[in-house]
Amino acid sequence: MQPKQSIAATGNNLKIVSLISVGKHPQSGRVRRADQDSRAVELGMKLLDSGNPTGGDSLVVLHAGDPKEPGLRGYAGMGLNSVQVLELDPAADAVAPLGEYLQQFAPDIVLTGVRAEGGESSGMVPYQLAEKLGWPIVPRVADIISVEAGVAEVLQALPRGQRRSLKIRLPFIASIDSAAQDARQSAYGPASRAMMDIEIVDSSTDQLRENWSEAPAKKRPKRLKVIKAKTAAERFKAATAKSQSEGGKVMQNESAAEQAQAIFDLLLEEGVLR
Repeated sequence: MQPKQSIAATGNNLKIVSLISVGKHPQSGRVRRADQDSRAVELGMKLLDSGNPTGGDSLVVLHAGDPKEPGLRGYAGMGLNSVQVLELDPAADAVAPLGEYLQQFAPDIVLTGVRAEGGESSGMVPYQLAEKLGWPIVPRVADIISVEAGVAEVLQALPRGQRRSLKIRLPFIASIDSAAQDARQSAYGPASRAMMDIEIVDSSTDQLRENWSEAPAKKRPKRLKVIKAKTAAERFKAATAKSQSEGGKVMQNESAAEQAQAIFDLLLEEGVLR
């Protein structure tokens, strides 16, 4: 378990919003809380626990969609008293109502996962909200070290385990990376006792998404040959050079069925077919 870092608060009422979505388990496909969104809630709760002694800080966990989704209770089981839900049609675009809510609530920090685990999973929602609100966005945040005098010190996750410290003025949006602290376990008791504060909002239907069809992702076929050329001359030579046989088999007198079976066996061996 990672040690909890101390966070210097602003001294004012720090208002935090964590956006959540309904996740899906990558193997079973069962509905659950989304991993990155749950880490965003965990970070928001840590900011709240380490906030100013006056108790003026607040955390709102916000979802736009169906309030009856069972995955929302997974977030409530982290110890939340309530979950705010903007009730929308499943085919509606959630960006507009989320933006209107944030404009009215005027939070200091908005936390969200990098991308959802279902639906489009494009990761564009934080950027669209930042554009709508005119706020800066910090992608792939691993931690928020301190918030003081209206400026937050943010730890950004970089490739190969590296980190970069940034300072950004409030308000801002942060997308939380998988390198952030793991979310605490969800307990059944708090999950069942938490309130769902439902607000029915007007929303427009996503016309483009209506014509889409969703299907499970398929593993891409394995490449038979990878050309590791660096220059244009090397790539041209590799494309035009006569390939040398390595342990191949020449089939001339075999029947068409035997030749087809040999090709089929080769594709199975190379992983092209499964």
